[in-house]
Amino acid sequence: MATAPAEITLELRPRERFDVIDVTGPVRAKGGDLLASFPRALYCSYHTTAGYIEQSLSARLNHSRELVGRFVGVFERLFPAEAGYSHDRIELREELSEEQRRSEPRNGDSHLAFIGAGLQNCVVYQNPAATPVYFVDLDGTCGGESRRRLTTIVGFNRREVVDRLRLAVPVSGHPIDSVNLRDPGLGIFDQLTDVVRRHGIAKGRIDVSLEASERNTGLTVNEYETMLMKHDLAEVLRNPLRFMAEKGRHILQDPRAVPEKAKDYAKYDLVRVVNDLFDALGASESLLESMVAKLIAVPASRFLRMKRAVSFLVNDRERPGQGSVVIGTYQSPILVQWGKAEARTRWLDVAVTRLE
Repeated sequence: MATAPAEITLELRPRERFDVIDVTGPVRAKGGDLLASFPRALYCSYHTTAGYIEQSLSARLNHSRELVGRFVGVFERLFPAEAGYSHDRIELREELSEEQRRSEPRNGDSHLAFIGAGLQNCVVYQNPAATPVYFVDLDGTCGGESRRRLTTIVGFNRREVVDRLRLAVPVSGHPIDSVNLRDPGLGIFDQLTDVVRRHGIAKGRIDVSLEASERNTGLTVNEYETMLMKHDLAEVLRNPLRFMAEKGRHILQDPRAVPEKAKDYAKYDLVRVVNDLFDALGASESLLESMVAKLIAVPASRFLRMKRAVSFLVNDRERPGQGSVVIGTYQSPILVQWGKAEARTRWLDVAVTRLE
């Protein structure tokens, strides 16, 4: 008889602002052989600047902590700290109280690197006890102190899709825009909650994906903060070298440096950045040259690892036997577009799954 799904929640303490943590050790320390008897495990992060890489990418990186660090580090260099992010202009953040203004981290770079690198809040690994599983933190310290990070892991045997939905998302006529799918006005999460309750799911997963015909659009899970989404991310979609150039402008020796010169510097530095990326992935030199040319010539939408699907854990921690959608305090599923949508509507496919 198959074992019922098992769940464990860990508290992680990053050692540095950018840290790559193999969670299999902490799982064994707290839960022993909890995952050893399960063929699959779901890993859930509750944060917007810390998450997981997919198992397929981890395999391409030889499950190496060093190579994972180098891969994600590429996006850290594309979005360097203190490069003039609107998100970091705390004085303009009207949603923050005076107390919050004093403690709010200036971490626009970490949010953009999370989105750009395609880090996930929720991933599933096959044979989870056999390989490392890396939790990547891009903003793991604040004021010299480690931040408290939480992650939940669910070991399970099989999954059963119990319901499917097709949802329309109204979007603006602007070619570059983003939509908060957690907005109560859209009613998406109310529908998902109703489906979970109707099917009596205790442990499960919800997969939200773009309909196959959708183009020039992607999905991510992050903080839907106006300055970050409407200004910083929009700037990246218009000019992928925007923030690298901003940082380069400050380190150029010529005091008469102008934006165009900074942009030239960013293009030069981008070659080195992408070189690191391709070294980590073991790609060929010819492919590298082709990719560099594309990065310099086309919008960020072509090379940021923006996803076409995001997932969420369902569990019954709050009410045993009755699951609810698990989502971090600042997490929102976000639809991002870099081209106009037909009839100002985007379509999503949703699969609601029970874990057994």
